[in-house]
Amino acid sequence: MNTVAIIPARSGSKGIPGKNILPIQGKPMISYSIEQAIASEKIDRVIVSTDCHEIAEIAEGYGAEVPFIRPKILGLDHVLDFPVFEHAINYLQEKENYDVDTIVHLRPTTPYRRIHWIEDSIALLKNNMNAHSVRSVSLARQHPYRMFNIKTDGFLSPIMAHEHESPFLLRRQDLPKVYYYNCVLDVTRVKTLNNTKSMTGTRILPYVLEEDEVIDIDTPLDLEIFKSVFMRKL
Repeated sequence: MNTVAIIPARSGSKGIPGKNILPIQGKPMISYSIEQAIASEKIDRVIVSTDCHEIAEIAEGYGAEVPFIRPKILGLDHVLDFPVFEHAINYLQEKENYDVDTIVHLRPTTPYRRIHWIEDSIALLKNNMNAHSVRSVSLARQHPYRMFNIKTDGFLSPIMAHEHESPFLLRRQDLPKVYYYNCVLDVTRVKTLNNTKSMTGTRILPYVLEEDEVIDIDTPLDLEIFKSVFMRKL
């Protein structure tokens, strides 16, 4: 029952050019996810899927496997996670005759991640056979009950009006708890990918993390927040 960590790291990035190998305390950003996966006793292999030879060389230098260079078409900015992971799993099965049971998705843009989070999430999925996947979430800072669309006539329209007549007027303590995907980690069964053609399926278990413990670096502002708040935790 093989468990493989896959770290997707394409070369193109518009928000922060070259962010996957951006230096963080003297090490490329991707190295933190690689080292976390290697340190987990529940992960059998650590694979980086990239379309870039420079990223591949760096990843191998930190102990990851790069058994293939991802096709350029899978490195375009509109490509979702599923075809990237499907390509990696198919390669392992067809080229190496290596069957994977469980995939751990670690984004290189989340350099702060505790190893026990990975191991807890793997155990959570394996102990719940009816679940398709596990996804890390945190309480939403901005509540959807206080969000609006702007209609064509220029007036605000609350997006949660189907739940409450005036959702934006509720007191903070009366708002229902809602969670957002924080991009720290996913754990998915390979049969979920094969059967549902998605990264998560429909029966998704939450792995809840404190909102002040997570950050995904996607913009220059995210990077500044990481440097001022999270870097000392590495």
